[in-house]
Formats: sequence, C-alpha cells, structure tokens
Amino acid sequence: MRHHIKADTTAEAYLALLADRGVDYLFGNAGTDFASVIEALSKAQLGEAKAPVPVTVPHENVAVSMAHGYFLATGRPQAVMLHVTVGTANGVCGIMNAARERIPMLFTAGRTPLTEEGLPGARSIYIHWAQELFDQAGMVRELVKWDYELRNLEQLETVVDRALTVAMSEPRGPVYLTLPREVLAEGPGDFSFDSPSTRIPAAAGIPNPDAIGHAADMLSKAKHPLIISSSFGQNPGDVAMLEEFADRFAIPVICYRPRYVNLPTNHPMHVGFEPGEYLGSADVILTLEADTPWIPSLHKIGLETKVIQAGVDPLFSNYPIRGFRSDLTLSGDPGAIVGALCEAMSEDEDRIATTRKIVAEQKAERSIAQKGMLKRQSVGGPMEYPWVAHCIGEVMNEEDVLVSESQLPVGFLGTRPAGTVFGTSPAGGLGWGNGAALGLQLADKSRRVFNVAGDGSYMFGNPTPAHFVGAALELPVCTIILNNRMWGSVRKSTLGLHPDGAASRLNRSPLTALEPNPDFEKVVEANGGFGERVDNAEDLPGALERALKAVDVEKRQAVLNVQTSYDDAQALADARR
Repeated sequence: MRHHIKADTTAEAYLALLADRGVDYLFGNAGTDFASVIEALSKAQLGEAKAPVPVTVPHENVAVSMAHGYFLATGRPQAVMLHVTVGTANGVCGIMNAARERIPMLFTAGRTPLTEEGLPGARSIYIHWAQELFDQAGMVRELVKWDYELRNLEQLETVVDRALTVAMSEPRGPVYLTLPREVLAEGPGDFSFDSPSTRIPAAAGIPNPDAIGHAADMLSKAKHPLIISSSFGQNPGDVAMLEEFADRFAIPVICYRPRYVNLPTNHPMHVGFEPGEYLGSADVILTLEADTPWIPSLHKIGLETKVIQAGVDPLFSNYPIRGFRSDLTLSGDPGAIVGALCEAMSEDEDRIATTRKIVAEQKAERSIAQKGMLKRQSVGGPMEYPWVAHCIGEVMNEEDVLVSESQLPVGFLGTRPAGTVFGTSPAGGLGWGNGAALGLQLADKSRRVFNVAGDGSYMFGNPTPAHFVGAALELPVCTIILNNRMWGSVRKSTLGLHPDGAASRLNRSPLTALEPNPDFEKVVEANGGFGERVDNAEDLPGALERALKAVDVEKRQAVLNVQTSYDDAQALADARR
C-alpha cells in the first residue's frame, strides 16, 4: 500500500521512513551535519511528524553499543547517527564488535557539506573543510556489509530498504550510510513510500539432505563425539534444540568463550568451558557458530579426528586467515541444522549409556570441587572471580539478564535460561558492556540488567556518558566492576609468552598496571546513582543487597567497585590451556 506524507525536508521523510520500517530509536551524537535531522525530530516531538525516538548519547562507542544491546533483546535493528568523519572514527570499535558478532544495525553519519556555497546546507563554519575525507566510508568498509551515500530524495526509499534488508539478511551485520547535509536539507513537499516495505531480508536455510545425512552418519558412528559452541544461542529459541539433541544422543558440549547461553550449565551434557581435556579423545567434533573452537598453538585434536563446522557462515569468510580443519561444512541456520541432525541421527545405545555415566561422574566431581573453592573464597580480600560470580547468581531472578565484559566465570552464576547472558564480541573491542547493558535495559524495563566489567573495560566504556544516559532515560543498570587494578589479559599474555622473563619478577609490569586506581563508585554518584567499594568477600552479599535496593526500589543506577585479586600462577596456567 502506498503511503503519502508532507515533509519539509528529506531528513523528515527519512525519519518517517525509518519509523515505518520498525526502527524504534535513533541513538545520536550530534554535530553540525544534524541540523535538518534535529528540525525533523523537533516536529515529531510536537506531534507534527513521525520519527524514531531520539536518544542523546555523549559518546559514539556507547551509542553503537546501545544499538547492539537493543537488538539482542528485541531482534530488531536500530539506527545510530554520528557526526561525519570524526564521529565515525569514534564508533569504529563498536562497529567491529557488531560485525564480528553479526549484529545488524543502520550505522549512519552525516557527511561534510558537498558545496562551499549556493545550496541550503552548504559549508558555513571552518570545520567543514578539515573534516572531509576523500573516502569517509573507507574507515568502516571492511567491517560493514554495505555502504552508500544518499544522493537525492528520489532514491530515499530504495536506499533505506536496501540498508535494512542487507543488514538483516544472513549472515547479518551492520551497514553504513552517509547523509550529506545539502541532501537532508532538500524540501520534498510530497513524499510517498510503500508501507509495509516490499523488500524482505534473506533468511538462512539448512544444508541439502545429503550433507545433513553425511554429518549425522559421522556423529552416529563416533565413539567420542564432541560439540563446541561459542555464538550459538543468539536466537534463544535455538537453545532448546541443542538441549534435546545433546541429551538424546549423549554428546558432550563445551561452551568455549560463549557470547550467549549456548546450553544451560545444569544440562547433563554441559561439560564446561575449556576444550583442552576433551580434544585429544574426540573422534568427531561438531562446531556450532564457533569462530575459534580451540587454540591450535595450545590445543591439539587427534590425527584421525573429523571436524564438522556448522553455522550461518561456518568458515567465517570475512576473517583474513582461519585454518581450522573442516571435513564437512554445513552452512545454514544453526538451530535448523541441529534440528535436522537430530532427526537424521541413529542411536548407539551402548555408547550413549557409557557417555552418560562418564559425564555424570565428571560433573559430580566438578560440583564438589566448585563448592570447596567457593567455601575457601567466601572470606577475605581482595576476592576471587568465582566467588563474585556465585554471589551475583544468588541474587539474579530467572528473567534477569547479565552482560559480561570481563573474565567472570559464568559457570559459577548457576544455570541461566537462554537469552539471559551476553558476552563481548570475539573482536574484543573494549567499551561494549556499559552501552550494551543500557540497550538491553531500554528494550525491556521490566527486567533487571547486570553489567559486569573489568576495571579497564569499564573505563573504555566511557562511564560518564553511559551513566548520563542511564540517568536521563531512567535505566537502573546494576554494574559490578571486577577491579584487579591492571590489564589482566595483557599480563596473562606476557606471562604466557615469557613465563620466566623479567615481567614475571615484577608485581606490576610496565603498561599493565592501572594505578593509582580511581574511585569508580563515585562516577555513578555524580549522575545520581548508588556507588560502593567492596574490599572483602564476606561483604559482597550485603553490598549487592544495597545496590539492588537502589535499582529495584529507588530506580537508580548502581555501581559496585569490587576489589579482586590477581594470581600470576593461575594466569600462567590459563595462558597454557
């Protein structure tokens, strides 16, 4: 059906089109290129036009991460608009995270005015010369699925629909659109577009029956099959399929560096988060949305081991180099692949019974060891990560969600339902968690959001802008900072490569220490939130109770600055796993 509107500018028509296409929010960090956009948003606020709800975000990385988090909660891509080249540059880290985790969004920026005079929107201040690049989109072209510059009003509907359909077509990802100021300022008068859109994204399918049959035969005949997953579960509905598949055929599942709940930890076939001890004995390995299923320099598979890689883009074709073995490659919707395998496989009852017995014994031993570890860690300080995770898990409700941009061992949270735990992108672009938590909270204000960050990643997450947004939109996220006062990952990497070197003889090696350490809890207080420093393990449950009172009763943000320990011996062991 053709829809007709009156619009004073192309910017007004553009925003009306976004609203019609299901874009709820425009996360913006404005500059001089926004003039017509702000005018159109003002008309919408007065009830004279249609537009997504504008959200003022004082740092670009937070804006992009909010769109990322909002998609995780809703499955709907949102729009981000940044200030020309300089704003794009600040958003690149967030876009890399979105690209590697296949998060669709309409990533846009203004464009330095094309003309020096003569047209509405032409250059009018001195920065309009120095900010222009020969190829603005070149900054992100390797990370987005599509980029374009809006040329005129006549192509507006085609451009917007192409952007959104490309972003949502599998494998999904961000797209980049630049918007010249002169084009946005054009006065269209009458504007018409199809509503709903006549352009639909491409969905992922499943491999042909022969490929599924071959994979099912390999897994059915395996004596020691193994599943390794990482980003499986972005669609929470897929998790139930894996639960049924792994349980019915007794296939152990390793959730290696999981970004989602791949499989609940209480599932009888969930065997942990590290693949090392299982790889040597596995004869057939199925990887599910696992870009890095193991580390070849640390982990070795058997010489006769067969590997089946499965996922939307199982070979991760946008990675410059990736050489993991793949004897059979299954490209398609990951949930559908698991469902098809479940229907096609046959049951080896003896093998299944043996595997169930072995895995049950291993899980029982692990449970006893974990209980002993938590008892030892329950007093004193600085505290250990497992204890912090356990305490957080004790106060989380079934529907609560948790964002982790940290080394938090999620296995100690207790079992969590699908769609409630979100980890950082494999790109590791720090500063994601603060914004992602806000996006998740914005999408559903009825459930609590926990944001767990390392001290370094919390600073990368631009806490002052993030807490500003939290206060402005009344988003009471509960943030727990795991504060070990250093770049722990950098320290671990150094010890792994030089275990007996000079750095091992220093308590704080160069370029790793984050001291003197700020009073992070005071940052949120400046935005009206609750902040508290926690030094000892036995004090953490009470501090969480006070923080959640602020969140639940007072509807305020909360930050707990939790002082954690750092164990060089454990770090070295982790680096060698």
